[in-house]
Formats: sequence, structure tokens, C-alpha cells
Amino acid sequence: MRRTRRLRLCVAGAVAASALFAAPAAAQATQPKDAQLTDLVNPFIGTENEGNTYPGAAVPFGMVQFSPDTGHNTGYDYSQNHIRGFSLVHLSGVGCGLGGDLPVLPTTGDVTQTDYARYAAEFSHDDETASPGYYRVGLKTGIEAELTATERTGVQRYTFPATDKANVLLNAAQSLHTGVAGKVEVLDNRTVRTAITGRGFCQDTKPYTVYTVTRFDRPFTAYGTWDGSTVTAGSKTGAGGAYVRFDTTKDRTVEATTALSYVDAHGAAVNLRAEGGRSFDAVRDRARQAWEDRLDDVRVQGGDDSLRRTFYSSLYRSFLAPNIGSDADGRYTGWDQRIHRTDGFTYYQNWSLWDTYRTQSQLLSLLAPREARDMAISVIRISEESGWLPKWGYGTVETNIMTGDPVTPFLTNAYQQGLLKGYEERAYRALKRNADGVPPADSPAVGREANKEYIADGFAPYVKGRPHVKPGDSDYDHGASATLEYALSDAMLAQMARDLGHDADAARYAARSQSYRNIFDPSTGFFRARDASGAFTGPADPAQSEGFHEGTSWQYQWLVPQDLPGMVGLIGGEQAANARLDSFFAYDQLLADPAKTAREVWVNGPYDYYNADKYNPQNEPDLIAPYTYLSTGQPWKTTDVVHAALTLFTDAPTGMTGNDDLGTMSAWNVLSSIGIFPVQPGYDTWGLSTPVFERVDLTLDRRYYPRGALTVTAPGTSATDRYIQSARTDGAAYDRTYLTTGDLRTLRSLAFTVGPHPSEWGTSPGAAPPALK
Repeated sequence: MRRTRRLRLCVAGAVAASALFAAPAAAQATQPKDAQLTDLVNPFIGTENEGNTYPGAAVPFGMVQFSPDTGHNTGYDYSQNHIRGFSLVHLSGVGCGLGGDLPVLPTTGDVTQTDYARYAAEFSHDDETASPGYYRVGLKTGIEAELTATERTGVQRYTFPATDKANVLLNAAQSLHTGVAGKVEVLDNRTVRTAITGRGFCQDTKPYTVYTVTRFDRPFTAYGTWDGSTVTAGSKTGAGGAYVRFDTTKDRTVEATTALSYVDAHGAAVNLRAEGGRSFDAVRDRARQAWEDRLDDVRVQGGDDSLRRTFYSSLYRSFLAPNIGSDADGRYTGWDQRIHRTDGFTYYQNWSLWDTYRTQSQLLSLLAPREARDMAISVIRISEESGWLPKWGYGTVETNIMTGDPVTPFLTNAYQQGLLKGYEERAYRALKRNADGVPPADSPAVGREANKEYIADGFAPYVKGRPHVKPGDSDYDHGASATLEYALSDAMLAQMARDLGHDADAARYAARSQSYRNIFDPSTGFFRARDASGAFTGPADPAQSEGFHEGTSWQYQWLVPQDLPGMVGLIGGEQAANARLDSFFAYDQLLADPAKTAREVWVNGPYDYYNADKYNPQNEPDLIAPYTYLSTGQPWKTTDVVHAALTLFTDAPTGMTGNDDLGTMSAWNVLSSIGIFPVQPGYDTWGLSTPVFERVDLTLDRRYYPRGALTVTAPGTSATDRYIQSARTDGAAYDRTYLTTGDLRTLRSLAFTVGPHPSEWGTSPGAAPPALK
């Protein structure tokens, strides 16, 4: 979401990108069973060229992401060489400034500057390292900084030169979003407390407050605070920030633990007591082990070192969000801005739903179902406490960024994966209210903003320049894509309603899921926006269409996963659909040079979001598009396109394809590399393509997957031998191009035989994923 209009992947990355197609699998390395998977993770991937990831320390789904900020609007940019501070909150891959609360920086000498852009410290990547749960950098000031984290605390260790003026600056007034108010208090000679209120993400939001308490491992010798540019030595309170000073002429090391809470100062103190008190090394070791345990659920064989580093780095990023929002005592701040307490679950926050409903939520349902269940319950609680379901939530507030109705496929996916036991009807009530109405005027949410017109007329109108009633994106600005997203959500809700016995609702939602047909313009053969009168509007050229959010009609035409056979019929049948798909993916060029086509035609072609007739692998609207071939009788082309797109992921700082969007792109890489992909987001259908690894062993939670494991094999898979010749499930021949979640719960193995040429596998009647009714 929210990418710059045009992103270019550095040509230098093409060399690394070609690794996927570099050598036969038989000649490639295998990760030893006793190797540390965390050694394969490179947190710097995506930190350059608008991947917007961060290299700092976090544990899986942790509240704290302790990472350096270099001046980039979302935190860290590999191309810059000054660090403004190490701050507590970062979201992986977001497109606008967010977080960056309490940037902390070690300095020496007198404290004369209070603007972190002015006191920023120079550094070199030659003296910088990062691994899961740990970050280290040598500053040109002669100070070494190290960071690690627990779920709710950031732990820092600074090694200073010998001096009696070794300072730690705690900046309460500056962050990556708009600051509203700051308060800093020096409580005693080891402890500093802050309350930081900010607002905004891409556009304005309601204000939100984070509370921190920092405890140092030894007394400081002096302290002071600042307001604006005025520094007052010996002051215990201030609005801007505080500095604390140490004498490091003998003991050069200073350690500190900072606890975070979104509830109150007491919550920060509770979190400090619960998770503080350990040495830096002990915390770092525990963080590393937490990541090792998480990554160890996926073991791959085959592929070269670069491919495996890229894969495990993507797997790592897939587990960075959503984030714990409740304190160690179970309290959390709800979207009604009141304090609540959990009852047997962990409360999560940070919901990039427009992005994650397509890939990352499904990956978590597979590999982290217990956490994914709590995440779904948290979303239900948001609805019950604030009165409406979220669209794009940050911390304790709604941002209303992006469009459509992403929360419906998110929750119906949780239902289909068996994560809502005991909550089915509560979830359904919230989803029905969201699907059939709009939030009241005093609600911060916009929900399905154009729902009244959509229900009455069968489409969301494109009303250019309509005043925004609430901060955020407007569905009226993107009426065409909003219609497609509403229809997708209706299809998924219909399946849930039918399962729960709400037959009348199911029939109504299923009928509404066909609303995509109402914006199909037969004169162009593409989807097209309609204005409030019902007339098609905007350029007739689908490459320059209006009313689509961050994309064009070319890219959105495949976003009908509920009824691809119907969509293919509108285009003119399978032959016409395949011709259009081939043009969309530049298929002939792709066959000749997959990696070059991916970079020079898809990514760096002569177009942007608003002038495009080619696949955009950097953004969400057409993430599912390569799998459309499964429904047009040519499943081998799915593998061709997917493997070409996978070359865009590398183990370099430029190795992300677009913003990561809280693990969305990373999860796409992981699932597509394994060979199973959620082709009907919000439902239980997993499309199949050739894995890039010879063997993948998944360890699954027996509570949700009774077999406890699934092994996917493709002996000999390579750049040349990438076409499925046959497939077997637990030894039995299998010709369908998809599996269901029910299949995944009962299977032990999925085995592919691959070869150098396309085969008839997956082309028989009934082999394609079925339309939803």
C-alpha cells in the first residue's frame, strides 16, 4: 500500500535475482539439520529502494521493534549514513511515516542540540550488523550501540570511550509521525519515564499515546531535560526530552531496558517488572532462540545460499506483525479509548488489512494458528468495543487508509481455518453489520463507505473530488476497485453464512458477489468505473483507467477469485483470457529471460500505477494474478510467472519488491516458494505451483492440523525442470491444481514430479479451483 508512484529495483540486484535460475537443484546446497536458521536471515533486505523494512531488534509479534532511524519517513534507509536515534516502534514495510517513538541516542560531551536531525551520529555499514533479535553499530563518535528486545521491552547496551560526559539522549518530542505532546520525568538516578502522544498515518488520525519507562543498570551522575531548544541541567521534568550522563572513565559500558505500554505509565512499569531485570546478553540469546523456534517450523532442502537467505528472511518478516497490544497484566486500550482486560487471549494491534488479507493472514493461519486465533479475536473485540470493524488500524486508532472491505476476508479466512471456535456468531454479527450498513457519523471508522449505493445500485460510484467526511482514503475516490473488493468480501461472507445456517443471508451475499459484472464495460472488455448516474467514466483505455486504488483495470481485472469462470466468460472464454494473460505478463519475453522480464518489463517498464497494462509484482491488487492460469487450462504458466516474480526477491538491501506492508510481500514469497498459495482469500482454497525447493518440511500445530506436519517435495526442481508432470498426495495420484485446508489437515505429503516441458497435469475438467456459489 501507499507506494511511490514508481519504484525501480536497482539493476545490480539482477545478478542476485538470477540465483533462482542459476543451477540444477542437484548441484545446490542443502541446509544441515543442526544449522542455525537465524544465520540465514538478513534484516537489511528491503531497507533500500522503498521496501521500508527495518533492521532492528524484535521478537515474533513483539510490541517493541527497537531499530535505528536514519531520516527516512518510515525509519531506516540503507542509503543514508546518519542515525538520529534508536526508537521503539516500527512497522515493517509501511508506506508512510509511523512510529519512531522515543528515539534514544548515546553521545559524548555537552548537550547543546535537541533536534535529532542535528545531533544525529554518522556511521558506516562496514561497522554495522543485524540478525533476528539483535542489532549493532559502531558510531563515528567512537560509541558502540547494541540493541535487543523482549515482547514489551527494548534493551540497549552502549560502549563509550573513556569520558566523564557519556550521555544518553531520550527524545520525547520527535518521531516518524506528527507529534502532539510529550512529557518526560526523571524519577530517580536510574529511571526515566515518558508519555508521548502523536497522530497521523498518511493522513490525519485521532491522537494516540505510548508510555515508556527506562531503567539503567547503574546510577547516572547528572541529568537534565529540554523544552524546544532550551536545555536545563538538573531539571527532572520537560516536554521535549531528557539526557542522563555517566562517567565511563573506568566502566565504559551502560545498559538500559525500556518498557512500552499503550495503556498507561503503570502498564509500562508492569511490563518492565515482568520482562526486565535480565542482562543484555541473556535477552539477546532468548530473542535469538525465539526466532530459531519460529523459523524451525519450515525446513527446506535444495536451493543455493542466496535463495535460502532470501526465503528465511521473508519468513522472518512474515512474523513481525501484527503486534502484541496488551500489557503483561492483560490490560489494553481499546478503540473506544477505554482500558480493557483480556480473558485468556493476547490482544494484538496494527492491522494493514488491505495488504495482509491476501497472503500473510493465511501464512499465519498455517504456521502460527494460536497467535492467528488471538489476532482474529482482537479484531472482533475492536468491533464490540468501538462499534465497528477496522479497516487499517494502528495502535489504538483507526486510520481508514486504503479502500474496500479487507476485514471481511481476514475474518472469514480465520473462520475457514478453524480459528474462531466459540466466536463464530460474534464474528458473524460484526461482519453482517459491516456488510449491510455504514458506521454512524460519530464513529472513527468508515467501513464500506459507499455501501448504500453499492447495495442499491450494484456498484460503488466513482465520485471524483467528493469531500472526505473522515480522515483516510475514500471508497468514492476508487469506486471501481471498491466494487470489486466489496463483491469479493460478499462472496466470502456468503460461505460463512451458509455454514452457520444463515441461508437467507448467504443467498443475498452470494448474489451481491456477482456485482463485479456491473462495472464490466462490454465496449472495452474491461472493468470500468461508473459515476453516480451509472454512466461509465474515465478513459476508455484500461491502462489509463480511473477509479482504481493504486492500479489500473488491467491489474484489477483478475481480482474476482470468487468467480474466475464467470470473469473468463466475460472476457470471451479461455482462449481470449489466456491471450490477455500472456500480454499482461509479457509471457513470450518471460520465457526467453524470466529475471530480465520481471525487472525491465514488469517493474521498470514505461508505466506507473495509473498507466499500466502489465503485471505489477510490487503491489497487492494483482498478487493473485499469476494463479489465474490455474483456471484457464494452462497451469504451467502459473509456475513460469511465479518463478519469474520470485527472482525479484534477493538477499540485498534492494531485495524487496515494493513495500513489505507488514509481511504481505514476504508471505507471498514464502508461500509461492513452497508451492501453495491462497488463491481465494477469505476461503480455504490453496492453489498449487512448482516449489523452488526440492523438499520443504512444515511442522504444524496438532491442535489445528492433526498430522502435525506436511512434507512438500519436488526432486530435481530447477530453472529448466520446473514443470509439474504429476502430483501425488500421500502416494495417491492427484490431478487438481488446488488443495483445501481440509486436505492440509489430513495429508502427510504432497509430492511433485517435475520435468523440462509443460504437461497435461491439472488441465482435465474439474482440476481448477471452483467458483464460489
